[in-house]
Amino acid sequence: MSSTAETRPPLPPFTHASAIEKVRLAEDGWNSRDPQRVSLAYTLDTHWRNRAEFVTSREEAKGFLTRKWAKELDYRLIKELWAFTDNRIAVRYAYEWHDDSGNWFRSYGNENWEFDENGLMANRFACINDLPIK
Repeated sequence: MSSTAETRPPLPPFTHASAIEKVRLAEDGWNSRDPQRVSLAYTLDTHWRNRAEFVTSREEAKGFLTRKWAKELDYRLIKELWAFTDNRIAVRYAYEWHDDSGNWFRSYGNENWEFDENGLMANRFACINDLPIK
């Protein structure tokens, strides 16, 4: 995990209340659809697996998010705390979006997060399934 002077409260070890707060902050960040803002919640050397894509830095995460929100238009996300321990949080989530042809989708998934001592996310593993909305 990366050491950095940046901090992103709440910090581990998490309590039930601070884990819920961390999930809400992530939800709010992702709903901003601002790759720069969202990327600041991650370590410089963050590691992600998102579907079949692997990200290995904050810069790559910013590029990933830029591409994601260029494709997933009017993205709106809801996250829910599933489980937590000292420096790890598991969430389940659903989000809706449409493509450039106007086809709407609902995506469901689970994420496992691991944080460094400064509250920055060092590891993010996401599994996602898309369902067309008819």
